Order: sequence, then C-alpha cells, then structure tokens
Amino acid sequence: MKDLKDFDISFVGLKEGLHQFEYIIKKEFFDFFNYDEFSNSKVNVELSFLKKATMFELCFNFHGWVEVLCDVSGEMFHQPISSTMNLIVKFGDEFNDENEELVILPHSDYKLNVSQYIYEAIILAVPIKRIHPGVNDGSLNSEVLNKLKEFEIKDQEDSNEEIDPRWNKLKNILIEKNKSNGTS
Repeated sequence: MKDLKDFDISFVGLKEGLHQFEYIIKKEFFDFFNYDEFSNSKVNVELSFLKKATMFELCFNFHGWVEVLCDVSGEMFHQPISSTMNLIVKFGDEFNDENEELVILPHSDYKLNVSQYIYEAIILAVPIKRIHPGVNDGSLNSEVLNKLKEFEIKDQEDSNEEIDPRWNKLKNILIEKNKSNGTS
C-alpha cells in the first residue's frame, strides 16, 4: 500500500442517495500509520455513504480479526473484531473533527478520506485486555500458563493441611469487630 488514496471518496461526482464502499484492511494499512500492535489482520469494512444535499451520513460496519499477543500467555491469537461506527459530515468554513460523530469539511473540499476513521474504529474495537480464548477455556498449552499455575495461590479451605488455630482466633476477632461497627 503506497498511500491511502484508495480510501478517498470523491463526493462531488456522486449523486444524492445511498452508495456502498467495501475495504479489506490488512497489516499494510496499519504499517502506514506506524502501528505495530497487530501482527496481521483481515478486517472487512462495509461503508454505507448516504449523500444528501447539505450533508453526508456514513455508517461503517467492521467484521474480521486482528492478530495480537495475549496479555496472559504471550501467545499470538486472532482477536475477533465486530463493530459499527456512524459519522455525519457537514460543511463549514474550516475543517473540524473535534466531535467524534461529526466532521465539518470546508466548502472547497471535493473528497473525503475515510482511512483515519477506519483506523481509529478498529483500534478502539480491540479490547484493552487481550486474552487468548484458550486461556479461558483451558485448551491452551503454554509454558507461561504452566508456570503461572505453579505459582497460583491455593485456597486454604480446599487443602488438606491443618490450619493453625491461632489464625481462626484472629478471624473471629475481625468478624466481631465488623459486627460491632455495623459493617457486617
């Protein structure tokens, strides 16, 4: 991908009404933005572009995956992406995109590049904490997970070890203190 001209929508030549655009977002797209958190990606973007006399309504639909590192195991996995984003484009004296749902273009503009909006929407669709599905269902076999299981804190009630009776006395003191404060 040399540049992002493929994401230009020349709206001057478009008739009023609904227009459909489709994009397939791969790793090269994120390389253009110098974003290296994704090792690979395949996100299908369907854009419904409704041209009206004084404004445009854009509806983006995102479906696909991005390949990321698991925060727990360090293993790569495909994080599913499925989201939508709506954007309204109006015309004014100067460019303004301070509002995340409204963009104001100068009257002199004749095209709109949607690459930045696609980029931001995909980034925001990825969860902050990225956990491999195999971690949650127990199917992932990883050295890191095996080490974490070794250091896992065992619940005292589940173990067969004898609990020192002095700890039980301390627990009773805390329970009685909380009852007298009205917090228990």
